Amino acid sequence: MIDHSTIERIFDSAQIVDVVSEFVSLKRRGVNYLGLCPFHNEKTPSFTVSPAKGIFKCFGCGKGGNAVNFIMEHEHLSYPEALRWLAKKYHIEIEEKEVTPEELAKQNERESMLVVTQYAARQFAENLFHGHEGMALGLSYFRERGFGDAVLHKFEVGYCNERRDDFTKKAIAAGYKSEYMVMSGLTIDREGYLFDRFAGRIMFPIHSLSGQVLGFGGRIIKSDPKAAKYVNTPETEIYHKSRIVYGIFQARQAIIKEDRCYLVEGYTDVLSMHETGIENVVASSGTALTQDQIRLIKRFTPNITMLYDGDPAGIKASLRGTDMVLEEGMNVRIVMLPEGEDPDSYSKKVSDEEFKRYLKENETDFIRFKTRLLIDEAQGDPVRRANLVREVVRSIAVIPDQITRTVYVKECSTQLGMPEEVVLDEVMKLRKQPSFRDRNAWPGQEGAADGRTGTGAGTGSGLWGDQQGSGTNGSRTTAARQRKPEETSYYSEREILRLLIRYGAEVLTRYTDKETGTETITTVADYIITEIKEDDLRFENELFTSMFEEITFTVEQGLAPGDKQFVHHPNPAISTLVVDMLTEKDSLSLIWGKHGAYVETEEMKLKEIVPDAVLKFKGDKIKIMQKEIRKAMIEAAGDDGKISELQEQYKVMTSLQKKISAGLGGRLII
Repeated sequence: MIDHSTIERIFDSAQIVDVVSEFVSLKRRGVNYLGLCPFHNEKTPSFTVSPAKGIFKCFGCGKGGNAVNFIMEHEHLSYPEALRWLAKKYHIEIEEKEVTPEELAKQNERESMLVVTQYAARQFAENLFHGHEGMALGLSYFRERGFGDAVLHKFEVGYCNERRDDFTKKAIAAGYKSEYMVMSGLTIDREGYLFDRFAGRIMFPIHSLSGQVLGFGGRIIKSDPKAAKYVNTPETEIYHKSRIVYGIFQARQAIIKEDRCYLVEGYTDVLSMHETGIENVVASSGTALTQDQIRLIKRFTPNITMLYDGDPAGIKASLRGTDMVLEEGMNVRIVMLPEGEDPDSYSKKVSDEEFKRYLKENETDFIRFKTRLLIDEAQGDPVRRANLVREVVRSIAVIPDQITRTVYVKECSTQLGMPEEVVLDEVMKLRKQPSFRDRNAWPGQEGAADGRTGTGAGTGSGLWGDQQGSGTNGSRTTAARQRKPEETSYYSEREILRLLIRYGAEVLTRYTDKETGTETITTVADYIITEIKEDDLRFENELFTSMFEEITFTVEQGLAPGDKQFVHHPNPAISTLVVDMLTEKDSLSLIWGKHGAYVETEEMKLKEIVPDAVLKFKGDKIKIMQKEIRKAMIEAAGDDGKISELQEQYKVMTSLQKKISAGLGGRLII
């Protein structure tokens, strides 16, 4: 079996556009990509790839899914075989083994740790905005630096009280286990004494792509020469600093829209740029970029602009990170800020428009930047100049695309005043080294004639192996092909799940207690789950039942449901169904579209759409109950007492149905 953490790495690394482009010629169309479907013959492209959601969908034949689903369908591989294919493509080592009770316990530990970190983020935010100490120290710190509430709420920024065990005691009192607080890095256990790791610090939650809180960065705000300025969550089962960049959850949509990602160093740099209206920005959190971080950014854009301080340390940091970014085939530009400035400080010295103009006018291609920088260092020294040429050539050599390399060779020869042939020869010498050949090896099936196609003869062993069988289509497209069941509640059940997956974390209502000032927030998921569970209603469709139970469990653990949870689901039937839900043309609700009442976007009408969907769901359940009562009355022929009892039940159902119809604006429930 492929272990859970490896599967997560594969999904995090697999870029849907990159994977599909191996087999389909794609052209950019807005934020998505378009091409001819590889699964059926067509002359007009209807095959769409969404890098934002990490999915593909053909509106012609109906096939859709994530990167793993695509490889399964195209290469006729089972689920574990497709994972291996992608792991090989992205150079991820797989160690397969049987699941042990200890590993199952570790998986449960991961889920418990995520629950604890989510609670911690809420508690820290509560401290910052409503606690006396948090408002006096933390909130005033942000106010002095010009940060508004909107951006602080957006990033769920908070404050950990100064009393050494304040958070730990509150969490234990709230029912959270101390062992998970220690494991998640929030609490330190020193010979039985439990205390807070982040006491007296403003808190920056670090989110996953799906919005889960993985860890924290804490900044001290009181002057203490003995204390570190920043303290970060240590490496844990859920937080790996080298695999995530700060702000990616909040920036991913803007990165796709702008087709560019700005890379800065610190948390407040990200917040400051959001304040200026630049949202396509992430932070490396003060460390050198890693391959996993670069690939994460590349999932959303191939273009990256690095912003660095104008000091020597910042310049050297930019050079260290550039080659790794180039090696992943990304286009790199660099902006050097005025000496002594960082994005946070400089954005506050000038207007928003001046800041944006500065970035635009001072972007420099990395070749020009690196060459100019090293020429200044060489200062006419022949030996240092020779080393300069080697440095620049090494950067060009790691670029995987031949055309891009050729362009840079020409640019480099012009900048350095050297014959183009000499520079090209040096590049080719480097690329002939074994390390370059290994890096460019095709990740196809072993033993295939050209390395591009799989045999499809997998055994189906490993994760989901029993369900997948041997490399045939099997259950992989069940959800896409299945005929709609006869029960009348199918569409209303599907609509409930669509709303939960798409908008579950969205706020539906806010209520503030006038006496205490306490604000109660009800999300879409809170409302739907409460309405269904209070009436003890059930889903008829087994797949829908499984999905609803999973969403309910997620919400009850204090986590926010999201589409990525299901787009990357290990059950291909679920991931395919969710892709269908997320890619319906015009994003119209089936129910609202049916009645022709859709004018505004769904987000704008959630307060109407969600209650209506719940009423429709309940109305369909009543129809099923009425049908069962009618059937029972036929079977009870001759038993007047039983028939009378059933008739009363039927009247109650009819009365409820009328009320629901009235709640739907007088529309008939059909």
